[in-house]
Amino acid sequence: MNDDDPEELLAALKAEHRRLDEEIERMGRSGEADQIELARLKKRKLVLKDQIAAIEDDIHPDIIA
Repeated sequence: MNDDDPEELLAALKAEHRRLDEEIERMGRSGEADQIELARLKKRKLVLKDQIAAIEDDIHPDIIA
């Protein structure tokens, strides 16, 4: 992955966000959820969401003319 390409970075962050979402969902369904681990995953997912939003804003700025 080229760190200079925001599109590639965005794709990687979105993939990690989806993976975390699936893992959180699996942990919730299984009933074996460690609450501390679940909270850690959710926090990481929120950080990724913020990073994704920032990169999307850089790529496609919302310019009001």
